[in-house]
Amino acid sequence: MHLLQTLGGARQGGAETFFVRLVLALQRAGQTQTVAIRGWPERMATLRAGGIEPVALPFGGALDLVTPWRLRRLIRARGCDLALSWMNRATARTPSNALVHVARIGHYYDPKYYRRCDGIVAITRDLRRHMVEAGFPTERVHYVPNFYTPSDAPPLARAAWSTPEDAPLVVAVGRLHVNKAFDVLIGALAEMPGVYCWIAGEGPARAELEVQAARLGVAERLRLLGWQPDPGAVIRAGDVMAMPSRSEGFGTVILEAWANRVPLVAAASEGPRETITQGRTGLLVPVDDVDALRLALQRVLGERGLREDLVAQAWDAYRADFTEEAVVARYGEVLSQLLALGKL
Repeated sequence: MHLLQTLGGARQGGAETFFVRLVLALQRAGQTQTVAIRGWPERMATLRAGGIEPVALPFGGALDLVTPWRLRRLIRARGCDLALSWMNRATARTPSNALVHVARIGHYYDPKYYRRCDGIVAITRDLRRHMVEAGFPTERVHYVPNFYTPSDAPPLARAAWSTPEDAPLVVAVGRLHVNKAFDVLIGALAEMPGVYCWIAGEGPARAELEVQAARLGVAERLRLLGWQPDPGAVIRAGDVMAMPSRSEGFGTVILEAWANRVPLVAAASEGPRETITQGRTGLLVPVDDVDALRLALQRVLGERGLREDLVAQAWDAYRADFTEEAVVARYGEVLSQLLALGKL
């Protein structure tokens, strides 16, 4: 199989990060692939360092005729058999009539954007159900989760972010966007005296979060770290990880917490509700509930035995289903099956 992967995503983001992670993992596994992306310099450099020479294309809107034309030429020149497109923009620009076209979805997108596809890879079982109920053939919609591999880098130094070594520290990772609900976390922090909080990420909600932190009097205990090259180094510096998302298709940060052996408290949005076993691999709280989030974080910070139990059981869950080896093998099986089924 010669795999074409297409991504028209933003400069930074969770799906974009996992795209690079999967491309490089497939490369290590010996998969022949062509990669076409928007030409963000950092992503291009990371892929090149991993042995992939990406093709930079515009991936513009509906009037972008260049990207489909260039993709058709690539498909013919390189003999691509199957395309794996990521999210709406790349799916729309990938020429479905030229090869078997599979879309990878990580959220509850409108199924109408995927009608031209021959198959779907959904990162949760509930997303698979969502697409099957929308009319896609059962045998052409597969569940394949994300994976995460922790680095060997040391934890981010607390001193670098003016955080006392002995202070309880809550960490969070994600785009500064309303869906991630970091405003709920800041609200909880206001009722947790002496506790510090780091949020690693960037996005349009930064200014609003800064205003909220100042209004609630927690600015001196909150650190907005911006995008960090190794989220695991941020997570390992913390005592507990918070994931307050209002909506989350899967939430790779779950795996980041599990693999880095830091206990997790998450809002029970779609992905976390499916992935986390309450009281075993993490604590789940209602979405948008400041008090419930605060109480769960305080419980984890205050109960050493609970922290140890959550970490141990989460590590077992991670090793069973969410390692690079397990997920890459699953991608190989699923894409081979969809290639064998051919065009719809």
